[in-house]
Amino acid sequence: MMKHVTGIGATGLMLLAVLSHPGVAAAHGVVNGEDDPCLRQVGERVVHFNAYQPQYQLKDQYCTDIPQEGDTVLVVDLVDPALRNELIGMRVMKGIGSTEAEDQIVADIRPSTHQDGVLRGEVRLDEGLYTVTIASDKQNLMKRPQYLLRVHMTDYQKLVRTVAVPLLGLLLIAWLGYKLIRSKWLRNRWAVLRS
Repeated sequence: MMKHVTGIGATGLMLLAVLSHPGVAAAHGVVNGEDDPCLRQVGERVVHFNAYQPQYQLKDQYCTDIPQEGDTVLVVDLVDPALRNELIGMRVMKGIGSTEAEDQIVADIRPSTHQDGVLRGEVRLDEGLYTVTIASDKQNLMKRPQYLLRVHMTDYQKLVRTVAVPLLGLLLIAWLGYKLIRSKWLRNRWAVLRS
């Protein structure tokens, strides 16, 4: 019986530690290499995309979820040195790219060489979904790196994670507390202490 209570107590303490310090259990924010959602690889060529909104946050960089509407600086790092000598351009379209007739071109940066390895452009983004396509003259249309941007939209998956996980943790703690209070061991212990 004592082992059972010790196990419940240890589980409760671990759960409390994880809930009070979620950074310990959560993945880190800085991602490198293949796990980076902003990195696209087509064959041996690699590009890295970032979006900035310096009027709101100077140092924050975004990849797919942009929190505010407004002027946005789009930056593509041409990681592969061979891309710096090719004609590279970028097109930003409002929509998800399913039908070209419904999509509206928001910005079209014509292909040019980028000796510094950085393709940049500034665009005003309103609320909605956008498709950013990076293309070179030598690439096949089917192999163009694309990024789907969500501007000032609620990400319900993140919302559920941030609300449901702590709520489930509280429910588990409440259930463990209920089981402990209802246990015969605790009742016997209180009876001994009262007498």
